[in-house]
Amino acid sequence: MAKHLKQRTGEAETREYNANVRKTVEEILSDIENRGDAAVRDLSEKFDNWSPESFRLSDDEIATLVASVQQKTIDDIKFAQEQVRNFAQVQRDAIKDVEIETLPGVILGHKNIPVNSVGCYVPGGRYPMVASAHMSVVTAKVAGVERVIACTPPTDGKPHAETIAAMHLGGADEIYLLGGVQAVGAMAIGTETIAPVDMLVGPGNAFVAEAKRQLYGRVGIDLFAGPTEILIVADETSDVEIIATDLLGQAEHGPTSPAIMITTSQKLADDLQAEIDNQLSRLPTADVAGDAWRDYGEIILVESLEEAVVEADKQAAEHVEILTENPRYFLDNMTNYGALFLGPETNVSYGDKVIGTNHTLPTNGAARYTGGLWVGKFLKTCTYQECTEEASVVVGDYCSRLCAIEKFWGHKEQADLRLRRYGGRNIGLGADVAE
Repeated sequence: MAKHLKQRTGEAETREYNANVRKTVEEILSDIENRGDAAVRDLSEKFDNWSPESFRLSDDEIATLVASVQQKTIDDIKFAQEQVRNFAQVQRDAIKDVEIETLPGVILGHKNIPVNSVGCYVPGGRYPMVASAHMSVVTAKVAGVERVIACTPPTDGKPHAETIAAMHLGGADEIYLLGGVQAVGAMAIGTETIAPVDMLVGPGNAFVAEAKRQLYGRVGIDLFAGPTEILIVADETSDVEIIATDLLGQAEHGPTSPAIMITTSQKLADDLQAEIDNQLSRLPTADVAGDAWRDYGEIILVESLEEAVVEADKQAAEHVEILTENPRYFLDNMTNYGALFLGPETNVSYGDKVIGTNHTLPTNGAARYTGGLWVGKFLKTCTYQECTEEASVVVGDYCSRLCAIEKFWGHKEQADLRLRRYGGRNIGLGADVAE
């Protein structure tokens, strides 16, 4: 039976914080709805001290910023985007349109149609997340999205050149130096200068995530996102230094980021806290990672790998590292995860930054019912049907009787009209079809 040797303690504070976030976001979105560009400008001044003549960067401004980035960094960005693009293209190639004759004269099919326009949010602030441009802009373009716009906040009162370069190299059609709820709201609602999009994607802080939640339905979104999570499953063959490093590497995202270890090893469970403390004494982001581990860290001791699978599936974590003797056992048996990282040779950072899988993944247990952002999220699978006159009569017979059972007389008349027209039937409105 699983034993929780360390449990998270910050849930009550999170609920209170989330309630305040909901109210604030609702007010901001209402302001954007009512005042458009004027509201966006006021909000940008308030939260980012940023009020340029135009939030949209011109081609010349983009070119100047890209030229200011070191060539080695440009090469690194291009390498990362090539990995993301290549894997997204493999995924896109696996998605097929279909058309089949299911009965004589009955043609059914579906087409995979790209969303027309997408808004990509790329976070800034303490951590300018350059990689988020790869994951959103590049993937949308591989899917065939015609208009991709991207927003990112200023960093220290100016554009973050590397992020702008990543957006541009990824294929963004419009780039705005605009952050937070005001950026997400402007993209979804639209203003006098920003045409609205059909879909929002990309990570962000609690306010950005809540804005996407409130805007869902008006626009599509990639997924509902909370603080990033890491779960490590380890056995006696694992290395406590790697475990602590990888837990803290995700915990540095924010003070409410869960970091969890499930292990079959009592020794690892006993040794982990000391190693965490040792690494926090040297980690430059210890102020954030330490709080996250203190309040949202967990250690769960299990008796077997089978029990580890059960407990890991209960967590349904965003990132799951498998540091066991046979990592593929979990690939074969786990069902709830955002992304798996199999063996000590890989890690979450590879997935976040460069290896090619998408880093926008489900959190807060959403891995129970959805995967992460991928090329298919930008596609609408839309069905169609076509019949010959003879087939319409065959299908119409069944449809008419089934509509009568449900007392949908208008539906029934749609079928009966075809039976009269193509089958020579003498059927009046509301009549049953003869056997």
